[in-house]
Amino acid sequence: MIEFVKATKIYENGARGLDGLDLRIEKGEFVFVVGASGSGKTTLVKLLLKEAELSSGRIFVNGHELSALKRRHLPKYRRTMGVVFQDFRLLKNKTVYENVAFAMKIVEATPREIRRTVPQVLNLVGLSKKAKAYPNQLSGGEQQRTALARAIVNRPPLLVADEPTGNLDPDTAWEIMTLLEDINDLGTTIVMATHAHDIVDAMQKRVIQLEQAQLVRDHAGGYDNNQAEELDQ
Repeated sequence: MIEFVKATKIYENGARGLDGLDLRIEKGEFVFVVGASGSGKTTLVKLLLKEAELSSGRIFVNGHELSALKRRHLPKYRRTMGVVFQDFRLLKNKTVYENVAFAMKIVEATPREIRRTVPQVLNLVGLSKKAKAYPNQLSGGEQQRTALARAIVNRPPLLVADEPTGNLDPDTAWEIMTLLEDINDLGTTIVMATHAHDIVDAMQKRVIQLEQAQLVRDHAGGYDNNQAEELDQ
């Protein structure tokens, strides 16, 4: 589903975001991307979203090479994935229902499809009773649930989550992770960048560890305490 081939990103200041990354993620996997600040996690996410361009190498998503993707085809490509960020990025002047429905309007869903699908997704993330609330009336966890509902409402095959629990208390973070695991169980591939050692260790999913823009570990399950300490250095 996703393949990085000798993927290298060098920024204008000479800093390396990625250095010759070879990586393959299969359909239906749940993969954590971990590493200290500056290790390459953000670059990997930006390249997947095509918010940054490779300096060399190739990236394939669903059989399409991203460097060959025309600018006019970018919106269609981005509709094949859901994205969840640390800072929620909700439309503050729209209700929970309207935030989620907006994602469907962008892909030109019919009003009937929106009326049928949005309530189903809000129920999935536990927000049926908050449909008419605005973002400033929600807790942080509820805002992230709304962002998650918006990300999956069009049933994308891939969900990219960039530090989705970074602004949440531990209990709420676990609620979000439980939802992500449920979404993964329904067949959605999930790639999640995170610093949350406890979550990675407890969930025992595949772990991709980056260090100084290079892949240093790729294994199933969590990492031990020594590895966790390395991520904070």
